[in-house]
Amino acid sequence: MAKRDYYEVLGVGKSASADEIKKAFRKKAIEFHPDKEGGDEAKFKEVNEAYEVLKDQSKRQRYDQFGHAGVGGNGAGGNPFGGYGGGQEMHFDFGDMGLGDIFSSFFGGGAGNAQRQNRGRDVETSVDITFEQAVFGTEVAVKLNLEDTCEHCKGTTVEPGYELKTCDNCGGSGQVVHAMRTVFGNIQQAAPCPKCRGRGKIPEKVCSVCHGKGTKVKPQTISLKIPAGIDDGATIRLREHGEAVANGPKGDLYVHVRVKAHKRFTREGDLILSEEHIGMVDAALGTEIEVETVDGDVRMKVPAGTQSGTDFKLSGHGVSHMRGNTRGAHIVTVVVDTPTKLTKKQKELLEDFHGEKPKHGLFS
Repeated sequence: MAKRDYYEVLGVGKSASADEIKKAFRKKAIEFHPDKEGGDEAKFKEVNEAYEVLKDQSKRQRYDQFGHAGVGGNGAGGNPFGGYGGGQEMHFDFGDMGLGDIFSSFFGGGAGNAQRQNRGRDVETSVDITFEQAVFGTEVAVKLNLEDTCEHCKGTTVEPGYELKTCDNCGGSGQVVHAMRTVFGNIQQAAPCPKCRGRGKIPEKVCSVCHGKGTKVKPQTISLKIPAGIDDGATIRLREHGEAVANGPKGDLYVHVRVKAHKRFTREGDLILSEEHIGMVDAALGTEIEVETVDGDVRMKVPAGTQSGTDFKLSGHGVSHMRGNTRGAHIVTVVVDTPTKLTKKQKELLEDFHGEKPKHGLFS
């Protein structure tokens, strides 16, 4: 059977760079690997054979000039599996992927993953605070039931008075070795020892309270300081305030802050917004009103001729800045109310006023 063109096998053009050839080989090698579901041993051999030629500049030049005959007819491939027949040596170049990445693609994670997991679980909870507490900051008690370090064994998993001894399953190395048959031949792969969980030591006698777990569930009350100016939906992270684990650091605690809505105020960044209603006569003649703020009532002057929808700024009565000692403003929007019920005398007065200035608005 005639051999396929090596460039076609790898799915690259004849002008492909060495980098492009390498990337194409990696992709095809993983796609057709025989140990992978849907793999194809024949195509895997073909891909490796093509790469062995095209990755070598001198072989590639001969192939470009003379075809398969220029590289020995059968190419430089050989058998990718040492024990499957043929017996020729093969070389694989996965570049910066590393063996760990390749094995993860084929077989899943290894010992490193288990080590990274030796940490307590992260915990999430939420607290509700008032609008004013968000403005000025507060301190709240967060109550949780968490896995905490066993007080009896101090998290060692060993009954007090006893010691840790060398694990008889791994000989104290913390790892067990498994032989694996791969494209490289038989390879030994280390994994965490299941008996000692990678520690290399096991208790002479396990803790009678936590039964060797190193932790116990218990209620906890955590004092949480909430900074002034925090907004609804913010999350506070407390490092190592999550659940405990034997012989490892605690996880983190994530507290989601929910700010209750205020009956009168709304918020935009560091601004507090509210409305105050006044009558049309007060708007025309000017007045002074009491304005509710988070700091208490404040007297505010409304000048004569104020139109409905006019904003007034009360500096320093808004939300505290998270990174400083200053505060935003309180913006008061004045709404001028038009009366819906007038006495006969009031109507007459308005009509007289309107008659004096027929070409203009009521207050112009």
